[in-house]
Amino acid sequence: MRALKRIGIDTYMLLLIGMVLLGLFLPTRGLAAEILRGATFWAVTLLFFLYGAKLDPGSVRAGLLNIRLQGLTFAATYALFPVLGIILATLFGGVLGPQLTLGLLFLAVLPSTVQSSIAFTSIAGGNIPAAICAASLSNLVGVVLTPLLVARILHHDGGGVSLDAIEKIAMQILLPFILGQLLRRWIGGFVQRHRLLTMVVDRGSILLIVYSAFGAGTVAGIWSAIPVPGLVLCFLITALFLALAMGAMAGAGRLFRLPPEDQAVLFFCGSTKSLASGLPIATAIFPAATVGATVLPVMIYHMTQLLVCSAIAQRLARARALGPRA
Repeated sequence: MRALKRIGIDTYMLLLIGMVLLGLFLPTRGLAAEILRGATFWAVTLLFFLYGAKLDPGSVRAGLLNIRLQGLTFAATYALFPVLGIILATLFGGVLGPQLTLGLLFLAVLPSTVQSSIAFTSIAGGNIPAAICAASLSNLVGVVLTPLLVARILHHDGGGVSLDAIEKIAMQILLPFILGQLLRRWIGGFVQRHRLLTMVVDRGSILLIVYSAFGAGTVAGIWSAIPVPGLVLCFLITALFLALAMGAMAGAGRLFRLPPEDQAVLFFCGSTKSLASGLPIATAIFPAATVGATVLPVMIYHMTQLLVCSAIAQRLARARALGPRA
């Protein structure tokens, strides 16, 4: 176990890998899948309620008014990513085929993930209020901007996007966070004294998200829709996409001399993409017969980012814990 910890694999990482395998070989269906979706929804809702209860309003205002950090994160999601996507699609489109290339470009214009990027920022000791602002803004704008970018980049009829995604963000993230803020006067001290509660909800919600996402892909037959060589190639190119994005975010954080807490926000919010937002947007834009293959790069990117970000967040948390002793 000690050897695994040296390379960033601890009990939590093993649990993540277990959730991946469980989703692949024992996905939930029918009523069980509905229960899992409900449990995931309420776990994330509780997570943001706890965030609201423990964060003082001054920190939230400071996070929102951190214009440089918010601007960098937004530019990464909706400017840098589309450019990288076009470059990779141009280089590898011939070998990927039209459907996976379409999926790669769709991935490039998606908003940042919300729940996991904020949870990873929390684990790494980053600026949580700024992360909440960055991720929420990205998704609220994304339900409108993503279809427009798809239409622009892919020369595709963008169509309409329902208000369900906006409603979900409001009900699952913003409302519980506001309620936590309103009740902070009475329960904030309790939440601060019981940090283990927030950590369990943090990591538990990510485990549920991973299992739900992999299981949904298995049930939908996404993993069997494409031959194994094409799947491997898609995975390699998508992993390259993630590596380029993470390298750019790490470099930008140093280039702009952001404090470590803000570097964590830029890294986790600026390099991640949302499967939760991507799937409903894809079903609103693309024909039902092509959605499965189109979202495959999004699925692969999402799963890979969860595993990689978990390892990095754990390493940053350990470094932060050992810092004062050095």
